[in-house]
Amino acid sequence: MNKEYFIGIVPPKEYLKRIELFQTKWMNHLGVEPHITLKAQGGLTPDKKWIDAVEKVCNHFKPFQMSLGKPMYFEDNILYLSGSSSELLQLHQKIVQEISPTNDLIKKYFELDDFVPHLTLGKEQHGLSKEQLKEMEQLAVKELTPYPSFEVDFIRIYELNIEKNRYETYLDIFLGK
Repeated sequence: MNKEYFIGIVPPKEYLKRIELFQTKWMNHLGVEPHITLKAQGGLTPDKKWIDAVEKVCNHFKPFQMSLGKPMYFEDNILYLSGSSSELLQLHQKIVQEISPTNDLIKKYFELDDFVPHLTLGKEQHGLSKEQLKEMEQLAVKELTPYPSFEVDFIRIYELNIEKNRYETYLDIFLGK
């Protein structure tokens, strides 16, 4: 059985709980805790050899500030909160370069030039209609503001738990000081 991993950044606990509560109005099964994807699955192999490379990058990367912002869409079927931080983009690039997935995987998972920092609120693939996504967008503006700025001092590796059909925390890696 193939293990699947990805790397994310977790918003502050209080805001995380607000988003989870918000999402449960539309979905009763959340496949993963709310997060900002830092590195998608491409190149994160079951042998876990890439973890050393990620730790090396993180050891030399200082904690940084990141902000979440207004709801936006990928196409018209994925609603997300925008994320902004120039350091986040740098950290993403360094990790992708260190792991060096194939160009096909970089394209498939929208990495490097195609990378858009975001926190997914809902998507059609999770059984939501376009109408529900519009409703979710309008409520997000009311219920999830003010959008936070916060310090990122660790990243989280998630592992797919096949039985639960959910990504769970595998390992937290702290950024160098």
